[in-house]
Amino acid sequence: MQIILISGLSGSGKSIALNVLEDAGYYCVDNLPLKLLSDLTRILLQSGNERIAVSIDVRSIASLPQLPQHIHSLKLRGMDVRLLFLEAKTETLVKRFSETRRKHPLSDDTLTLPECIESEREMLSEIRDLAHKIDTSDLSANVLRTWIQEFIHIDRSRLSLLFQSFGFKHGLPLDSDMVFDIRCLPNPFYDLRLRPLTGKDAAVVEFLESEESVGRMYEDISGFVETWLPSFIRDNRNYLSISIGCTGGQHRSVYMVERLARHFSSLNQTLARHRELK
Repeated sequence: MQIILISGLSGSGKSIALNVLEDAGYYCVDNLPLKLLSDLTRILLQSGNERIAVSIDVRSIASLPQLPQHIHSLKLRGMDVRLLFLEAKTETLVKRFSETRRKHPLSDDTLTLPECIESEREMLSEIRDLAHKIDTSDLSANVLRTWIQEFIHIDRSRLSLLFQSFGFKHGLPLDSDMVFDIRCLPNPFYDLRLRPLTGKDAAVVEFLESEESVGRMYEDISGFVETWLPSFIRDNRNYLSISIGCTGGQHRSVYMVERLARHFSSLNQTLARHRELK
């Protein structure tokens, strides 16, 4: 049996994730109390359901400290358990709640909406550290659906390397384990011929690979990751998110992510994502 547990901040996209999984054939349950998880898996397995998706969030805060124990127990029963954590920037969540006019689960007469969001973020911090994280701040619903589908097909027996490009002017990705700043490299943006292109285009690749500093930066980043990757594997990590940032997230960081993903794909399970490329 495969069990996907979805958690994260209210308004970060958990409903979208559940809908994607339901469309993929998973039996989905929203806000299941943790104490019922073991019984649910046993009942569904007996009825022939081998893929389950369960949303667990701050509404079950009293039982969340027991989540690692529940996951361990399920794994001892031979089940493939995956934990997905969705999050977003506070200002993004405030905007989403304002647009939908929904009430935050922690709202009362004493806390403002931003205070509720930050309180929820703190309550869920320990769960976040156990999970594959997705920052949905700048993602459209369609892009999030695609990333959820990629998550479903990840081989859990191997560590997954996620390389993602981003633009510093749009903010840091919250789901980063490592962040490398390559804004010091020559910028194709200032070449009017290259400005409308991306780091995937041959002309931009040719421009960047003609610069000695770009090659040195690539060697330094790849060498650092190769040096410390065994330590993350020994720490029983299933996911490692490596973010590469330039100014706008269109040229240099996209090129570097593509090159790094190709290099590591021969030995590791890799994903390449580009946050600013729509």
